[in-house]
Amino acid sequence: MNFSKVKYGLVLLTAMSSSTFADVDFSGFASINAGKVLSGTGVPHYGVEPSFLADYPIVSAYYEEWSFKPESLFGLQASADLSDGLSVTAQIVARGANEWKAEFEWAYVTYEINENWTVQAGKKRLPLFYYSDFYDVGYAYTWMRPPADNYTWQIFNYNGLNLLYSTEIGDWSLNTNIYAGTEDDNDNKLLGDYFFGGVETREIWKDILGGVVNLSKDWFEVRLTAMQYTNERYIDGERTYWGDEDHRDGKFYGAAFNFDFDNWFILTELSRLDLDDTFDTSMITFGYRINDFTPFLAYSQFEQDSDDGENHNTQSAGLRWDFHPSAAFKVQYDKVEDNSYNLAVAGDSDSITFGIDLVF
Repeated sequence: MNFSKVKYGLVLLTAMSSSTFADVDFSGFASINAGKVLSGTGVPHYGVEPSFLADYPIVSAYYEEWSFKPESLFGLQASADLSDGLSVTAQIVARGANEWKAEFEWAYVTYEINENWTVQAGKKRLPLFYYSDFYDVGYAYTWMRPPADNYTWQIFNYNGLNLLYSTEIGDWSLNTNIYAGTEDDNDNKLLGDYFFGGVETREIWKDILGGVVNLSKDWFEVRLTAMQYTNERYIDGERTYWGDEDHRDGKFYGAAFNFDFDNWFILTELSRLDLDDTFDTSMITFGYRINDFTPFLAYSQFEQDSDDGENHNTQSAGLRWDFHPSAAFKVQYDKVEDNSYNLAVAGDSDSITFGIDLVF
Protein backbone atom coordinates (compact mmCIF):
# COMPACT_ATOMS: atom_id res chain seq x y z
CA MET A 1 0.00 0.00 0.00
CA ASN A 2 1.26 3.50 -0.80
CA PHE A 3 1.05 4.87 2.74
CA SER A 4 2.68 8.18 1.75
CA LYS A 5 -0.49 9.34 -0.02
CA VAL A 6 -2.66 8.21 2.88
CA LYS A 7 -0.41 9.98 5.37
CA TYR A 8 -0.40 13.16 3.27
CA GLY A 9 -4.22 13.20 3.10
CA LEU A 10 -4.55 12.71 6.84
CA VAL A 11 -1.99 15.41 7.55
CA LEU A 12 -4.02 17.85 5.45
CA LEU A 13 -7.20 17.07 7.34
CA THR A 14 -5.45 17.27 10.69
CA ALA A 15 -3.96 20.64 9.81
CA MET A 16 -7.32 21.88 8.66
CA SER A 17 -9.06 20.77 11.84
CA SER A 18 -6.35 22.30 14.01
CA SER A 19 -6.59 25.67 12.31
CA THR A 20 -10.35 25.97 12.13
CA PHE A 21 -11.44 23.84 15.10
CA ALA A 22 -13.42 21.58 12.77
CA ASP A 23 -14.90 18.29 13.91
CA VAL A 24 -13.32 15.50 11.87
CA ASP A 25 -15.03 12.11 11.66
CA PHE A 26 -13.27 9.03 10.33
CA SER A 27 -14.94 5.90 8.98
CA GLY A 28 -13.76 2.99 6.95
CA PHE A 29 -14.62 -0.12 5.02
CA ALA A 30 -12.78 -3.20 3.82
CA SER A 31 -13.31 -6.35 1.80
CA ILE A 32 -11.13 -9.44 2.08
CA ASN A 33 -12.18 -11.62 -0.85
CA ALA A 34 -10.80 -14.66 -2.62
CA GLY A 35 -11.81 -16.68 -5.65
CA LYS A 36 -10.87 -18.69 -8.69
CA VAL A 37 -12.13 -19.82 -12.08
CA LEU A 38 -13.47 -23.37 -11.92
CA SER A 39 -13.57 -23.73 -15.70
CA GLY A 40 -13.42 -21.41 -18.67
CA THR A 41 -12.68 -21.02 -22.35
CA GLY A 42 -10.71 -17.78 -22.31
CA VAL A 43 -10.41 -15.91 -25.61
CA PRO A 44 -7.81 -17.84 -27.64
CA HIS A 45 -7.62 -15.38 -30.55
CA TYR A 46 -6.66 -12.63 -28.08
CA GLY A 47 -4.39 -14.82 -25.98
CA VAL A 48 -6.67 -14.48 -22.93
CA GLU A 49 -6.52 -17.46 -20.58
CA PRO A 50 -9.63 -18.75 -18.75
CA SER A 51 -10.72 -15.91 -16.50
CA PHE A 52 -13.64 -14.17 -14.79
CA LEU A 53 -13.67 -10.38 -15.05
CA ALA A 54 -15.38 -9.44 -11.79
CA ASP A 55 -14.90 -5.66 -11.92
CA TYR A 56 -14.58 -3.98 -15.32
CA PRO A 57 -13.35 -0.43 -14.48
CA ILE A 58 -10.37 -1.58 -12.40
CA VAL A 59 -9.88 -4.89 -14.30
CA SER A 60 -10.05 -7.21 -11.30
CA ALA A 61 -10.00 -10.69 -12.85
CA TYR A 62 -9.85 -14.18 -11.36
CA TYR A 63 -7.96 -17.02 -13.02
CA GLU A 64 -7.55 -20.75 -12.38
CA GLU A 65 -5.43 -20.25 -9.26
CA TRP A 66 -6.84 -19.00 -5.96
CA SER A 67 -6.19 -15.30 -5.38
CA PHE A 68 -7.09 -12.71 -2.73
CA LYS A 69 -5.98 -9.70 -4.81
CA PRO A 70 -8.67 -8.99 -7.44
CA GLU A 71 -11.44 -7.67 -5.16
CA SER A 72 -9.84 -7.10 -1.77
CA LEU A 73 -9.68 -3.45 -0.75
CA PHE A 74 -9.32 -1.06 2.17
CA GLY A 75 -10.99 2.34 2.33
CA LEU A 76 -10.78 5.27 4.74
CA GLN A 77 -13.07 8.31 4.67
CA ALA A 78 -12.64 11.56 6.58
CA SER A 79 -15.30 14.24 6.88
CA ALA A 80 -14.65 17.61 8.48
CA ASP A 81 -17.55 19.80 9.62
CA LEU A 82 -16.51 23.46 9.29
CA SER A 83 -19.86 24.66 10.75
CA ASP A 84 -22.52 26.88 9.17
CA GLY A 85 -23.37 24.20 6.59
CA LEU A 86 -19.84 23.83 5.18
CA SER A 87 -17.96 20.51 5.22
CA VAL A 88 -15.22 18.69 3.33
CA THR A 89 -14.94 14.97 2.57
CA ALA A 90 -12.06 12.85 1.33
CA GLN A 91 -11.96 9.11 0.68
CA ILE A 92 -8.85 7.02 0.04
CA VAL A 93 -9.05 3.46 -1.30
CA ALA A 94 -6.29 0.90 -1.71
CA ARG A 95 -7.06 -2.11 -3.91
CA GLY A 96 -5.37 -5.46 -4.28
CA ALA A 97 -6.03 -5.28 -8.02
CA ASN A 98 -3.93 -2.09 -8.10
CA GLU A 99 -1.04 -3.51 -6.02
CA TRP A 100 -2.50 -1.80 -2.91
CA LYS A 101 -1.67 1.64 -4.27
CA ALA A 102 -3.75 4.14 -2.29
CA GLU A 103 -5.71 6.65 -4.38
CA PHE A 104 -8.12 9.49 -3.61
CA GLU A 105 -11.52 8.32 -4.91
CA TRP A 106 -13.47 11.23 -3.41
CA ALA A 107 -12.40 14.77 -2.51
CA TYR A 108 -15.13 17.38 -2.39
CA VAL A 109 -16.60 20.33 -0.50
CA THR A 110 -20.26 20.41 0.58
CA TYR A 111 -22.37 23.45 1.40
CA GLU A 112 -25.90 23.03 2.76
CA ILE A 113 -27.85 25.98 1.46
CA ASN A 114 -30.92 25.06 3.50
CA GLU A 115 -32.75 21.94 4.65
CA ASN A 116 -33.62 21.01 1.04
CA TRP A 117 -30.76 22.22 -1.14
CA THR A 118 -27.08 21.21 -1.06
CA VAL A 119 -24.25 22.04 -3.46
CA GLN A 120 -21.00 20.05 -3.79
CA ALA A 121 -17.77 20.60 -5.74
CA GLY A 122 -14.75 18.37 -6.32
CA LYS A 123 -14.03 14.77 -7.25
CA LYS A 124 -16.89 12.30 -6.84
CA ARG A 125 -18.18 9.00 -8.20
CA LEU A 126 -20.12 9.40 -11.46
CA PRO A 127 -23.72 8.53 -10.43
CA LEU A 128 -24.64 6.45 -13.47
CA PHE A 129 -25.99 3.48 -11.52
CA TYR A 130 -27.98 2.78 -8.38
CA TYR A 131 -24.95 1.45 -6.50
CA SER A 132 -22.37 3.88 -7.91
CA ASP A 133 -22.06 6.04 -4.78
CA PHE A 134 -21.26 3.07 -2.53
CA TYR A 135 -19.88 0.60 -5.06
CA ASP A 136 -16.68 0.03 -3.05
CA VAL A 137 -18.55 -0.65 0.21
CA GLY A 138 -19.34 -4.34 -0.18
CA TYR A 139 -21.16 -4.45 3.16
CA ALA A 140 -23.85 -2.16 1.69
CA TYR A 141 -25.29 -4.70 -0.78
CA THR A 142 -26.18 -8.38 -1.06
CA TRP A 143 -23.85 -9.73 -3.76
CA MET A 144 -20.08 -10.09 -3.79
CA ARG A 145 -20.16 -7.15 -6.21
CA PRO A 146 -22.85 -5.37 -8.27
CA PRO A 147 -23.38 -7.36 -11.50
CA ALA A 148 -20.35 -6.82 -13.74
CA ASP A 149 -22.40 -6.90 -16.97
CA ASN A 150 -24.12 -3.70 -15.80
CA TYR A 151 -21.30 -1.90 -14.02
CA THR A 152 -18.96 -2.01 -16.98
CA TRP A 153 -18.09 1.49 -18.18
CA GLN A 154 -14.47 2.64 -18.25
CA ILE A 155 -15.04 5.99 -16.52
CA PHE A 156 -16.43 5.95 -12.97
CA ASN A 157 -15.33 9.26 -11.41
CA TYR A 158 -15.72 12.89 -12.45
CA ASN A 159 -14.54 16.34 -11.37
CA GLY A 160 -17.16 19.03 -11.22
CA LEU A 161 -20.25 20.38 -9.48
CA ASN A 162 -23.50 18.83 -8.35
CA LEU A 163 -26.70 20.21 -6.84
CA LEU A 164 -28.77 18.02 -4.52
CA TYR A 165 -32.42 18.47 -3.56
CA SER A 166 -34.40 16.39 -1.08
CA THR A 167 -37.93 16.65 0.27
CA GLU A 168 -40.96 14.68 1.42
CA ILE A 169 -44.11 14.53 -0.72
CA GLY A 170 -46.78 12.96 1.43
CA ASP A 171 -45.49 9.45 2.23
CA TRP A 172 -42.88 9.62 -0.53
CA SER A 173 -39.22 10.62 -0.24
CA LEU A 174 -37.77 12.53 -3.19
CA ASN A 175 -34.05 13.01 -3.85
CA THR A 176 -32.59 14.61 -6.96
CA ASN A 177 -29.07 15.34 -8.19
CA ILE A 178 -27.99 17.51 -11.12
CA TYR A 179 -24.28 17.34 -11.97
CA ALA A 180 -21.75 18.61 -14.51
CA GLY A 181 -18.04 18.11 -15.01
CA THR A 182 -15.30 16.23 -16.81
CA GLU A 183 -12.89 13.32 -16.40
CA ASP A 184 -9.48 12.86 -18.02
CA ASP A 185 -7.97 9.43 -17.33
CA ASN A 186 -4.39 9.44 -18.62
CA ASP A 187 -3.96 5.68 -18.33
CA ASN A 188 -7.34 3.97 -18.53
CA LYS A 189 -6.97 0.47 -17.19
CA LEU A 190 -9.98 -1.22 -18.78
CA LEU A 191 -9.31 0.06 -22.30
CA GLY A 192 -5.52 -0.05 -22.19
CA ASP A 193 -4.86 -3.26 -20.26
CA TYR A 194 -7.79 -5.32 -21.45
CA PHE A 195 -9.30 -4.19 -24.74
CA PHE A 196 -6.24 -2.69 -26.44
CA GLY A 197 -3.63 -5.26 -25.42
CA GLY A 198 -1.60 -3.28 -22.92
CA VAL A 199 -1.28 -0.08 -24.96
CA GLU A 200 -1.48 3.11 -22.89
CA THR A 201 -4.89 4.69 -23.47
CA ARG A 202 -6.05 8.15 -22.44
CA GLU A 203 -9.83 8.34 -22.08
CA ILE A 204 -11.53 11.73 -21.84
CA TRP A 205 -15.17 12.39 -21.01
CA LYS A 206 -15.91 16.12 -21.15
CA ASP A 207 -19.01 18.33 -21.08
CA ILE A 208 -20.65 15.81 -18.75
CA LEU A 209 -24.17 16.87 -17.81
CA GLY A 210 -26.56 14.58 -16.00
CA GLY A 211 -29.38 14.20 -13.54
CA VAL A 212 -30.77 11.63 -11.11
CA VAL A 213 -34.25 11.33 -9.59
CA ASN A 214 -34.89 8.89 -6.72
CA LEU A 215 -38.40 8.33 -5.37
CA SER A 216 -39.21 5.86 -2.58
CA LYS A 217 -42.07 4.81 -0.33
CA ASP A 218 -42.32 1.84 2.02
CA TRP A 219 -41.56 -1.27 -0.07
CA PHE A 220 -40.98 0.44 -3.45
CA GLU A 221 -38.17 2.56 -4.85
CA VAL A 222 -37.48 3.91 -8.33
CA ARG A 223 -34.34 5.66 -9.56
CA LEU A 224 -34.13 7.36 -12.98
CA THR A 225 -30.97 8.82 -14.50
CA ALA A 226 -29.79 10.46 -17.71
CA MET A 227 -26.43 11.85 -18.81
CA GLN A 228 -24.73 13.23 -21.93
CA TYR A 229 -21.02 13.69 -22.61
CA THR A 230 -18.37 14.07 -25.31
CA ASN A 231 -15.72 11.35 -25.67
CA GLU A 232 -12.13 11.86 -26.84
CA ARG A 233 -9.41 9.19 -26.81
CA TYR A 234 -5.66 8.80 -27.36
CA ILE A 235 -4.14 5.35 -27.93
CA ASP A 236 -0.36 5.17 -27.52
CA GLY A 237 -0.27 8.95 -27.84
CA GLU A 238 -2.23 9.03 -31.11
CA ARG A 239 -5.60 10.72 -31.25
CA THR A 240 -8.50 8.38 -32.07
CA TYR A 241 -10.86 9.20 -34.93
CA TRP A 242 -14.37 7.85 -35.43
CA GLY A 243 -14.81 8.30 -39.14
CA ASP A 244 -13.78 11.91 -39.84
CA GLU A 245 -14.46 13.08 -36.27
CA ASP A 246 -11.93 13.23 -33.43
CA HIS A 247 -14.71 12.99 -30.84
CA ARG A 248 -18.11 11.39 -30.39
CA ASP A 249 -21.13 12.24 -28.27
CA GLY A 250 -22.77 9.76 -25.92
CA LYS A 251 -26.11 9.69 -24.13
CA PHE A 252 -26.77 7.41 -21.16
CA TYR A 253 -30.14 6.47 -19.66
CA GLY A 254 -30.82 4.27 -16.65
CA ALA A 255 -33.62 3.06 -14.40
CA ALA A 256 -33.74 0.95 -11.26
CA PHE A 257 -36.89 -0.49 -9.69
CA ASN A 258 -36.54 -2.15 -6.28
CA PHE A 259 -39.16 -3.99 -4.24
CA ASP A 260 -38.77 -5.04 -0.59
CA PHE A 261 -41.54 -7.09 1.04
CA ASP A 262 -40.11 -7.77 4.51
CA ASN A 263 -38.20 -11.01 3.85
CA TRP A 264 -38.51 -11.07 0.05
CA PHE A 265 -36.86 -8.51 -2.18
CA ILE A 266 -36.39 -7.92 -5.91
CA LEU A 267 -33.68 -5.68 -7.34
CA THR A 268 -33.67 -4.55 -10.98
CA GLU A 269 -31.64 -2.14 -13.07
CA LEU A 270 -31.63 -1.21 -16.77
CA SER A 271 -29.38 1.10 -18.76
CA ARG A 272 -28.75 2.19 -22.34
CA LEU A 273 -25.80 4.03 -23.85
CA ASP A 274 -26.22 5.57 -27.29
CA LEU A 275 -22.75 6.05 -28.77
CA ASP A 276 -21.57 4.63 -32.12
CA ASP A 277 -23.82 1.66 -31.39
CA THR A 278 -26.49 1.09 -28.78
CA PHE A 279 -25.36 -0.68 -25.61
CA ASP A 280 -28.01 -2.16 -23.32
CA THR A 281 -27.54 -3.69 -19.88
CA SER A 282 -30.04 -5.23 -17.49
CA MET A 283 -30.08 -7.20 -14.27
CA ILE A 284 -32.56 -8.77 -11.86
CA THR A 285 -31.98 -10.28 -8.42
CA PHE A 286 -34.30 -12.28 -6.18
CA GLY A 287 -33.43 -12.63 -2.50
CA TYR A 288 -34.97 -13.92 0.72
CA ARG A 289 -33.88 -13.05 4.27
CA ILE A 290 -33.83 -15.90 6.80
CA ASN A 291 -32.69 -14.29 10.06
CA ASP A 292 -29.00 -13.51 9.46
CA PHE A 293 -28.84 -15.39 6.14
CA THR A 294 -29.78 -14.04 2.70
CA PRO A 295 -29.66 -16.46 -0.24
CA PHE A 296 -30.11 -14.89 -3.68
CA LEU A 297 -30.27 -15.59 -7.41
CA ALA A 298 -29.27 -13.03 -10.05
CA TYR A 299 -29.11 -12.62 -13.79
CA SER A 300 -27.43 -9.81 -15.75
CA GLN A 301 -26.59 -9.13 -19.40
CA PHE A 302 -24.78 -6.74 -21.71
CA GLU A 303 -25.86 -6.41 -25.35
CA GLN A 304 -24.30 -4.32 -28.09
CA ASP A 305 -26.47 -3.68 -31.13
CA SER A 306 -23.91 -5.05 -33.60
CA ASP A 307 -23.37 -8.45 -35.22
CA ASP A 308 -19.72 -8.57 -34.11
CA GLY A 309 -20.14 -6.51 -30.92
CA GLU A 310 -19.85 -7.23 -27.21
CA ASN A 311 -22.52 -9.54 -25.81
CA HIS A 312 -22.35 -11.47 -22.54
CA ASN A 313 -24.50 -12.52 -19.60
CA THR A 314 -24.00 -13.86 -16.07
CA GLN A 315 -26.08 -16.21 -13.94
CA SER A 316 -25.28 -15.99 -10.23
CA ALA A 317 -26.25 -17.72 -6.99
CA GLY A 318 -24.98 -16.73 -3.59
CA LEU A 319 -25.43 -16.37 0.13
CA ARG A 320 -24.83 -13.49 2.54
CA TRP A 321 -24.41 -14.20 6.25
CA ASP A 322 -24.54 -11.23 8.65
CA PHE A 323 -22.55 -12.89 11.41
CA HIS A 324 -21.60 -9.57 13.07
CA PRO A 325 -23.21 -6.09 13.28
CA SER A 326 -20.33 -4.67 11.24
CA ALA A 327 -19.33 -7.61 9.06
CA ALA A 328 -20.87 -10.00 6.55
CA PHE A 329 -19.58 -13.21 5.00
CA LYS A 330 -20.53 -13.84 1.36
CA VAL A 331 -20.08 -16.64 -1.13
CA GLN A 332 -21.11 -16.51 -4.80
CA TYR A 333 -21.05 -18.72 -7.88
CA ASP A 334 -21.03 -17.03 -11.29
CA LYS A 335 -21.57 -18.59 -14.71
CA VAL A 336 -20.62 -16.28 -17.59
CA GLU A 337 -21.59 -16.78 -21.23
CA ASP A 338 -19.58 -14.58 -23.58
CA ASN A 339 -21.40 -14.62 -26.92
CA SER A 340 -19.21 -12.06 -28.68
CA TYR A 341 -16.16 -12.56 -30.88
CA ASN A 342 -14.37 -9.43 -32.05
CA LEU A 343 -15.14 -7.72 -28.73
CA ALA A 344 -15.11 -10.79 -26.50
CA VAL A 345 -14.33 -9.84 -22.91
CA ALA A 346 -13.03 -12.96 -21.15
CA GLY A 347 -14.85 -15.92 -22.66
CA ASP A 348 -17.19 -18.35 -20.93
CA SER A 349 -16.41 -19.20 -17.31
CA ASP A 350 -17.63 -20.78 -14.10
CA SER A 351 -16.18 -19.23 -10.96
CA ILE A 352 -16.49 -19.19 -7.19
CA THR A 353 -15.72 -16.24 -4.89
CA PHE A 354 -16.10 -15.68 -1.15
CA GLY A 355 -15.07 -13.12 1.40
CA ILE A 356 -15.83 -10.81 4.31
CA ASP A 357 -17.06 -7.22 4.01
CA LEU A 358 -16.58 -4.88 6.97
CA VAL A 359 -17.45 -1.32 7.99
CA PHE A 360 -15.88 0.56 10.88
